Amino acid sequence: MTIGNLPDDVYEESGCRLPLAKREDIDGEALDIFDHHHDPKSWSLAGMRGPGGIKLHSPRLSERSQAIGRYLRREAGFPEAVRELAILVTAREMDSRFEWAAHEPEALRVGLAPETIDVVKRDKPTDGLAATEAVIIDFGRQLFRQRRVDQALFARALDIFGRGRLVDLVALMGTYAGTALLLAAFDVQLTEDEEALLPIP
Repeated sequence: MTIGNLPDDVYEESGCRLPLAKREDIDGEALDIFDHHHDPKSWSLAGMRGPGGIKLHSPRLSERSQAIGRYLRREAGFPEAVRELAILVTAREMDSRFEWAAHEPEALRVGLAPETIDVVKRDKPTDGLAATEAVIIDFGRQLFRQRRVDQALFARALDIFGRGRLVDLVALMGTYAGTALLLAAFDVQLTEDEEALLPIP
């Protein structure tokens, strides 16, 4: 669904079920976040037409989640390709077209191999992938589908990431799962120039 063929309850300016937040309705640190989402040089991939714009309707939530997002995306020390792979695994498991459309190009930009992306997108086996890539995909699939991780897979992940980094990896996936729920609840649409890159059953 793109602009021009929107559901009745979706605002054209925001592409979702809420209008764009207005600067005059925001105060405190959330004003900086508002400006961040309007800055084309910021690390926000979707600007106001995504989860950041939705969260600004709850400025205190926006302030607190911005700090967590910045830490997990920029400060936790993940290589960029590892971070984007974890986000793509989450988007795939949550069937989040918007999240996938934002992060597949970013994953390619930071050097994640198209073949690895295709394993996630098409739900293919992880045989033949590098150990780190395979464990991220297997861990995410098992966690989201079974709501648990077995001992052998946990041991593999712990060996690769260590305690703190594994906690951060799960928090990263959890944060983007929460983002996928926001996108679904508020029916965030792709724009006219965005291709629906993720096949949804």
